[in-house]
Amino acid sequence: MRILSNDFGGYPYPVQLARALARRGHTVLHTYCASLQTTPQGTLAPLPDDPSSVEVKALRLREPLEKYAFVKRWRQEREYGRLVAAEVARFRPDVVLSANTPLDAQQMLAKATRAHGARFVFWLQDVIGIAAERILKKKLPGVGALVGKHYVRLEASQLRRSDAVVPITDDFRAILRDWGVDEARVTTVENWAPLEELPLAPPDNAWARTHGLDRAFVFLYAGTLALKHNPDLLLQLALRVRDRGARVVVLSQGPGADWLREQKAAHGLDTLDVLGFKPFAEMPDAFAAADVLVAVLEPDAGVFSVPSKVLAYFCGGRPILLAVPPENLAARLVAQREAGFVVPPDDTAGFLAAADRLLDEAALREAMGRNARTYAEEAFDIERITDRFEAILQEAASL
Repeated sequence: MRILSNDFGGYPYPVQLARALARRGHTVLHTYCASLQTTPQGTLAPLPDDPSSVEVKALRLREPLEKYAFVKRWRQEREYGRLVAAEVARFRPDVVLSANTPLDAQQMLAKATRAHGARFVFWLQDVIGIAAERILKKKLPGVGALVGKHYVRLEASQLRRSDAVVPITDDFRAILRDWGVDEARVTTVENWAPLEELPLAPPDNAWARTHGLDRAFVFLYAGTLALKHNPDLLLQLALRVRDRGARVVVLSQGPGADWLREQKAAHGLDTLDVLGFKPFAEMPDAFAAADVLVAVLEPDAGVFSVPSKVLAYFCGGRPILLAVPPENLAARLVAQREAGFVVPPDDTAGFLAAADRLLDEAALREAMGRNARTYAEEAFDIERITDRFEAILQEAASL
């Protein structure tokens, strides 16, 4: 097949899938937005062992994406839609697989796909319409609700018209049924992290020494701090451990990270380090430098968002401290595999109590970290995952 794999965010796992499909003899064009400033991206540069049948192409906007300027962002997302639609016309795929793409851009991509006689597979990572409706109601009283409803209708329409839909959790199926999506075209494939790119590393490594973390107990947060996250939990954690020789290290940027920098200065917190995003290639050493890996999600995100950072954390072989809704897939995985502690995102006391236990109990940390890595080694086999996607794409292409 000729496959156009589109991932607006440039995350690690879709490009890994694109390479795996190319190794099976398919011709693959993988596109992503190269103008993001608040997203940790994967290994997008050419690799020495890349098959000749894969091309990873950066699509650049005229300016960096303004993620928190709603009107400008809307224009820029449409600009991306035009860019990726042009790639459909140039590449002429048999099938398009698209993930993590803003709905206006996705609409343009799907329209171009149909216009060129190709099939469209919607890889459903987040229920963007419902999330947008909730955020816009808060940010733009009155008109925000109307705009939010528009995006709910737009997403539902796109899903109904897709030749196949790949949700990352069965939790999305009830929504798909409510929106009239044909269940025969829905196949759940849970997300993963590229295990081979996240090997276990020694705690005493050059990354840890460079950042002065080789002698400290480290709670590490790595990933986006967006509107659906609560950075105050990280502040409270830094305040909690300030007299215990521990540090809270945040690898992120954007409004949440900026707010934490302000709070660090206001409180004189030398136990809090906000370092900005780091390249994905540095994550094995960063995870190894940590004693506990931390993730948070807002209460109203519920089942509509599954934080991909948690899947990468499983590879790190460290216990995971989660403040997420208990119904979230990530929360269920961590609890079921005994890979860490999960508390509701509004339970600050429970979050800090769990942090205390992890700080105090080395044997517990070791057991949970081992369980986390075992899950990753069992679940993140890229060949089995590629088997599933290849079957979905072949079925869609044959329609």
